[in-house]
Amino acid sequence: MIQTVEGIFRNGKVELLEMPANVHEARVIVTFLPASMEAASFTPNEVEHLLGKLAAWEEDWNAPGMAAYNDYEAWRCGIGPVSSQ
Repeated sequence: MIQTVEGIFRNGKVELLEMPANVHEARVIVTFLPASMEAASFTPNEVEHLLGKLAAWEEDWNAPGMAAYNDYEAWRCGIGPVSSQ
């Protein structure tokens, strides 16, 4: 299940403002927002549309065989094999 929690990026680290429920380890996608949400360029309708697209992507993200890409960046940088999981 995809969860969204708010956090702050500071000194090269992401500090979560709340802990996600029932998550001990997980991949994450970090999106940097404007300092002021009033400056955000998304309308409420655009946000709803984007969230719908991300929800549709969850099935592909968790599809069988996708775990093979967990170590893709390490493989791409030449510091490790692509996982066979």
